[in-house]
Amino acid sequence: MPPTITAFERSPDGGKGLARDTRVRWALEEVGQPYEVRLVSFAGMKAPGHLAIHPFGQIPTYEEGSLCLFETGSIVFHLAEQHAGLLPRDRDARARAITWMFAALNTVEPPVLDLTTARIFEADRSWAKERLPLVKDRVRAVLDKLSAYLGAAEWLDGAFSAGDLLMVSVLLRLRMSGILDEYQTLAAYVARGEARPAYARAFAAQFAINALSKS
Repeated sequence: MPPTITAFERSPDGGKGLARDTRVRWALEEVGQPYEVRLVSFAGMKAPGHLAIHPFGQIPTYEEGSLCLFETGSIVFHLAEQHAGLLPRDRDARARAITWMFAALNTVEPPVLDLTTARIFEADRSWAKERLPLVKDRVRAVLDKLSAYLGAAEWLDGAFSAGDLLMVSVLLRLRMSGILDEYQTLAAYVARGEARPAYARAFAAQFAINALSKS
């Protein structure tokens, strides 16, 4: 039986590929692993059955036989360990790719998510106007370093890896803010990720669910 992932019944992003199930879909497509999807409503995410799989009531989850996983980093790492294509065979290169997975989720994503919170969920607060520039500065401080490291390279460390998959997924969240456009090197890097056929299939699958929910 193919593994089953969960996804939003109706994604808050309206099918723009920002929901975290897209990252897992992308990884599954990269390694050529068929999968099934179980759609979950916001109420369903708080139901006991879902909480038994994801204690924090979120998506995605990943079920493969008796194995149940949550957190996109863990799921992508599991897929990369089980299938060829997302982690190099060379020991040192493999370790570097895993390091970039951690960097994407632990170093780059937190300030990016803070910006989303400041722009959308805190915009009506009395202190929002003063806080937003500080949040943007923290994002730019991280992007300055990432852009300098990437330079003219196609990917972060030689061939495309799970580190690039997660990093591109995180950087995509900056597109609506306009900050990504300030970094031509990173914008081109993200565009290369989006141009991968596996990403296109993952995006289309996530978009189709949201299109169906609107019809």
